[in-house]
Amino acid sequence: MATTTVVCGDVEGCDVERRTLDLLPAALLETIMTKLDVASLCSLASTCKTLQSCVTRVLTFTPNFHVFNVSLSMETVRPLLYPNQQLSSLKLDCGRLGNSSIDILARPSLREISLHNCRDFSGDLISEIGRKCKDLRLLCLGSVAEKVGRSISRCALEDLLNGCSHLEVLALMFDLSLYLRPGDGRIFGLVSDKLTHLELGHISSRMMTQLLTPTEMSGQDSNRVASTVLQNVQQLRLSVDCITDGVVKAISNSLTSLIDLDIRDAPLEDPRQLSDLTDFGLHEINQNGKLKHLSLIRSQEFHPTYFRRVSDQGMLFLADKCLGMESICLGGFCRVTDAGFKTILHSCASLSKFSIYHGPKLTDLVFHDILATTLSLSHVSLRRCHLLTDHAIQKLASSLKLENLDLRGCRNLRDETLKAVSHLPKLKVLLLDGTDISDTGLSYLKGGVLASLVSLSVRGCRNLTDKFMSTLFDGSSKMPLRELDLSNLPNLTDGAIFALAKSGAPITKLQLRECRLIGDPSVMALASTRVHEDECPGSSLSLLDLYDCGSITQLSFKWLKKPFFPRLKWLGITGSVNRDIVDALARRRPQLQVSCRGEELGNDGEDDWDSADIHQHIEAQEDELEQWILGDEGDVEMEDAEEESEEDASEED
Repeated sequence: MATTTVVCGDVEGCDVERRTLDLLPAALLETIMTKLDVASLCSLASTCKTLQSCVTRVLTFTPNFHVFNVSLSMETVRPLLYPNQQLSSLKLDCGRLGNSSIDILARPSLREISLHNCRDFSGDLISEIGRKCKDLRLLCLGSVAEKVGRSISRCALEDLLNGCSHLEVLALMFDLSLYLRPGDGRIFGLVSDKLTHLELGHISSRMMTQLLTPTEMSGQDSNRVASTVLQNVQQLRLSVDCITDGVVKAISNSLTSLIDLDIRDAPLEDPRQLSDLTDFGLHEINQNGKLKHLSLIRSQEFHPTYFRRVSDQGMLFLADKCLGMESICLGGFCRVTDAGFKTILHSCASLSKFSIYHGPKLTDLVFHDILATTLSLSHVSLRRCHLLTDHAIQKLASSLKLENLDLRGCRNLRDETLKAVSHLPKLKVLLLDGTDISDTGLSYLKGGVLASLVSLSVRGCRNLTDKFMSTLFDGSSKMPLRELDLSNLPNLTDGAIFALAKSGAPITKLQLRECRLIGDPSVMALASTRVHEDECPGSSLSLLDLYDCGSITQLSFKWLKKPFFPRLKWLGITGSVNRDIVDALARRRPQLQVSCRGEELGNDGEDDWDSADIHQHIEAQEDELEQWILGDEGDVEMEDAEEESEEDASEED
């Protein structure tokens, strides 16, 4: 929902407006406010005392409290939530909360709970939710007990599954294998029979197989429970230690209502034959014929391993069972050739999303006769398919309904690829990392696909210079582009960022990591940008990644303070620039997530482990939330750190 703002002109005008608001019945104002979300309420509260008083009362009975992109402290959360006895939906970033706030978060009235970054909570959070939130329908918990010294017991999970008997959506996004023994998977037999969506951050394949295999249980009653556990689940998303034939077979045979299966692994070593996925495992998929979405990914996060026991024959088995599928994502199938992938494409008439991650044997021939099919592809990802050339993309571009095209790591793609995609009228996302494109190729986008493009990534395209930025951003801000990744471009200079700033393009995410020639002038230009005449400078950026930009000094930090970059939520920076100033900035702007170790910002990793279907997308909270909740304190601490740094520099001179 768009944030509502009240704008006052001069001081006399503000006084008139305040007196006018005082004449309105408080009940009327509060009734109107009940239609707004939390961000909009906080925006209103920051304008005048009358509205602030009304907002304070409304927050005592508002049914929904959703604040994801600001990590609130216990001192802030308690007065906002404690008086509210009608709260039914709570969604928070718990990065600054711990066990002491459990009594505020676990409320009997709640039907939806979504808590991210619960690192400082122990299993007591899970247990208390089970004991108090008996009417819960949706539960999403992320990163529970990841902080050293925190743990989760089996009893806590039993309390949760026993107590929340009406759960329809359950997402436990943390490593369950750290806290459960191999045979403890049976406790999931306690889960609600109303459950339709299940997502587990990590669980062992053995535990999952035991859970879904009735013969593993003993006793007549246990067999009855095992045969019906998760029977109504329609969406299953898992991360396991190793995808095996046993896991796939157990899922296919037991989950008779399954529509969406998303499973990945990241083995620490090459799996043995009896502990791996083979052609026969693929033959077991979709036994009930209801599956619409399938994702099988083997990540090389810890070890360079692949599905070495799956061949084209396995793809033939799969194609025979996936005639009605709408999306297929396959990653790490190193032995599958054009024949196998082509069979999938030609068998699935309803396919709209097709993704292949690291297909070392996939060539242009897969798409040679794609026009002979009835496919209407909207999303295509061919990441790290090194044998692909421009010819394949020219064939793909015949599908004018393409909205998302991911070609990251396809190093043999050149400018002809961009000429082909420049005519796609609906393309919104174009990812070209590591391709062999040039400034000339990107100029083809001007006047064509740039009119629809929302996200563009050219990370690591080492032929690029400032010229393409001057061409794309020639002074016009009337473009939908919001996300731009320019990382690891060795020839990119501050001049490119000047062109972007001058255009006034409303970019919300800008990544410049590892651009060694980018320095303080770029930060100053971005800070001074006015996207709209009635907004603050630099108002559009919510993510700015400057990690390992070689020319960034402490001067840039003067421009990272308020009022500049008021909506900035993620900042990547090299901590060695000046650690004291970095720490002071993080403390001064607690809503700002400052990363100094080089981790990627604002995403969940290379395999797109995306939970968007389970978690409702929460719009970025506006700066008024910070102004009202956190107050309008000065920048004294940061200024002290800057002065100390300047004194140290003077002494060195």
